[in-house]
Amino acid sequence: MEHEDQEAQKPLLATAAGSSGDGRRGAASSSSIAVVVASTAVAVTGSFEFGISVGYSSPSQPGIMRDLDLSLAEYSVFGSILTIGAMLGAIVSGTVADCVGRRCTMAISDILCILGYLLITFSQNFWWLDIGRVSIGCGIGLLSYVVPVYISEITPKNLRGGFATVNQFMICCGASLAYVLGTFITWRTLAIIGVAPCLLQLVGLLVTPESPRWLARFGHPGAFEAELQKLRGKGADISEEAEEIKDFTEKLQHLPKSKILDLFQKDYIHAVTVGVGLMVLQQFGGVNAICFYASEIFVSAGFSSGNTGMLAMVAVQIPMTGLGVLLMEKAGRRPLLMVSAAGTCLGCLLVGFSFLAKEHHWGKDLNILLALAGILTFGGSFSLGMGGIPWVIMSEIFPINMKGAAGSLVTLVSWLGSWIVSYAFNFLLVWNSYGTFFIFASICGLTVLFVERLVPETKGRTLEEIQASMNSSLVGTSHK
Repeated sequence: MEHEDQEAQKPLLATAAGSSGDGRRGAASSSSIAVVVASTAVAVTGSFEFGISVGYSSPSQPGIMRDLDLSLAEYSVFGSILTIGAMLGAIVSGTVADCVGRRCTMAISDILCILGYLLITFSQNFWWLDIGRVSIGCGIGLLSYVVPVYISEITPKNLRGGFATVNQFMICCGASLAYVLGTFITWRTLAIIGVAPCLLQLVGLLVTPESPRWLARFGHPGAFEAELQKLRGKGADISEEAEEIKDFTEKLQHLPKSKILDLFQKDYIHAVTVGVGLMVLQQFGGVNAICFYASEIFVSAGFSSGNTGMLAMVAVQIPMTGLGVLLMEKAGRRPLLMVSAAGTCLGCLLVGFSFLAKEHHWGKDLNILLALAGILTFGGSFSLGMGGIPWVIMSEIFPINMKGAAGSLVTLVSWLGSWIVSYAFNFLLVWNSYGTFFIFASICGLTVLFVERLVPETKGRTLEEIQASMNSSLVGTSHK
């Protein structure tokens, strides 16, 4: 607590000391903030693309099935195959990001998404649709790893959490836009719109700095300091931060090259448990079941149409995600995660009780009220913390020599969990509708305990400090 209080009193960004006065220091700070904000904006354009891709299939279903004469089974393959592509992208995401850098990885993902959307736009049959959807899935599988990692590596420690959470905010905005536009325009036009964020990001990446930590780790010492200076502002004193990154990187050079199996050594097992555990709990808490099937849940609970409930959910998610961004560096990761998980637990309980009320004929109005309250509570609570913070923590806790292998593993687990829950949900609903949501509620409750016991608070600490505290072989390598 004392450490956090001291950090809270420091200026947002280090600026040059000396005889130039407050004006120069303020200019350096403004310059630094501008570059970091612009770089983050370019990165989260990919997050916006991610959201559009996830939200594309729901409003497009009637038009695609009608125009291409698809059966429900064929369209179900189109909808779900995105996750298969994302798993393929996730498997190689860490390796690609380590080999070619964070910026090039985002560019590769943009090209894959553009190719996919063009195939969908001009598709005349089932196969073009599916190949395009797989290509988009591979692209967002890469994006889901590299965007939070890039943001965490370029931002100062006391801005990192809030900036990294913008990733989830833009995913939410992208999905919401796809849903709303899809009710007014054709599926081919919506696919063309999906290309726009990719083109914007490709242009932005031409002038965006590379991650200084990646440059330092992979043998570009001159470029590392130049990019760090660009990010911190021309007048900023980067000597202390640069020295800390250098010392930490030199220590990492003496460690063996990372492999997936190395993650399960005692040095890394705590970080792996936290990273993988948060992703498992995030997915098996029912988020994809509720988001992908929210419309169906509203109708099953007694609504005449799912559109009203879906629009209400969108109206809650966006401001709650924004609130999470604002609170990230004030409240910290752990409190937000626990409040968020408790809220999702309550939301699942309310939805479960709505199905229980329907089964026992306790009154249609009660069914509808409980379902609406439950889904809105779940959506708002999830957006507050559980949606974005696991990705923020994943980007913070692994040292850069293990980040590629660890990132691939964590991202793969997330997408695999998403596919399992999405595939199994309809079967679970037939088995026992209210029991399914009580299971989700139990997992959300378990998340609160998991965070309280195992997840470290990373607010106000450098990446090097966080990683050294979780890895015995790196203790003593960061400035305390």
